[in-house]
Amino acid sequence: MNRKVVQGMVGAMIGLAGAALATEVQAGGAATYVYVSNADSQDISVFRVDEANGALAAVETVPVGGTVMPMTFSPDHRRLYAGLRSQPYRVVSFAVNPLDGRLAELGRAPLAESMAYLSTDATGRYLLSASYGGNQLAVNRIGADGIAGDVQQTIKTGPMAHAIRVSADNRYAFASVLGSDAWLRLRFDASTGQLTEDAAPAYALPEKSGPRHFVFSADQRFVYLIDELDGKLHVLAFDRTHDTVKPIQTISILPADFHGDKPWGADLHLTPDGRFLYASERTSSTLAAYRVDEATGKLERVGTYATQKQPRGFNIDPSGRYLFAVGQLSPTMSVYRIDAKTGALHETGQYPVGKGANWVEVVNYPGSNE
Repeated sequence: MNRKVVQGMVGAMIGLAGAALATEVQAGGAATYVYVSNADSQDISVFRVDEANGALAAVETVPVGGTVMPMTFSPDHRRLYAGLRSQPYRVVSFAVNPLDGRLAELGRAPLAESMAYLSTDATGRYLLSASYGGNQLAVNRIGADGIAGDVQQTIKTGPMAHAIRVSADNRYAFASVLGSDAWLRLRFDASTGQLTEDAAPAYALPEKSGPRHFVFSADQRFVYLIDELDGKLHVLAFDRTHDTVKPIQTISILPADFHGDKPWGADLHLTPDGRFLYASERTSSTLAAYRVDEATGKLERVGTYATQKQPRGFNIDPSGRYLFAVGQLSPTMSVYRIDAKTGALHETGQYPVGKGANWVEVVNYPGSNE
């Protein structure tokens, strides 16, 4: 029996099992899981969250046999995709067991290069990626079984492409290119997965700002874009009709007593209700917290919080109550309770992870009591 047939049979069996498990979860209580990719130990740490207090229980550590870094979930949260940035460059597709959070590997497919970022389109049929070292964006097909397949398109960019995401309507993809200080807009054909780049960037940033990651507000009225090189965070008003932006605020992510040689911005995330935004800065190993003005989208600093050393990645649980932060030079992950009134962070515990922890994904499977 050939490999593709075996993979298809395994995928089908896991798909049926996943549907049955999801039904069981619906009949029981909610479950929240945290996934941490550890580049240097080449594995993924899996935890279950106690939703009452944010405490974590280790579920498993999954070896991946490569420098695992960016991860993303499928829109239905049944699949987790992990990118390997060591050769051979691959994306690993996992089925997620909603009862216990465990991962079952379904397959591996080539990536066009070492990819710094992964995301899917809104349909879950295509995997989008950005390559920092390869100066390009790429699209992989995703099969009906949720397994990522071969690369179908690559697009050259300026130096150091860093992130790519689609807008909520799935008509456009946007990508940050650190080395050319540009935020690109690319028309996305959801029927074919093809990207077509605009002639000019959607937004040109100041020279040597180094745009890195970005997020859309839940109502799609604003885009928040963090720079890697100048310690800044940009607020852009987003026109949902024309998929264009205009700047409305630039704010610092640096602590008031910053004394490093240079800023090193990394990641940013909004709480699901859109009331608070957090950003990580690696030189000072801090998290900056902001209150979001609902009407204008502008940010007001809430505070600055020490965190794990060199915090490349962090994330927030779907309830908006807890934040999970890791550091590439730290063997532990910090869990913070988010104050629902002020957005302040209160550390509740630290938990061991692998070496070179750099990316955090969080998923919730709701139960009948939700």
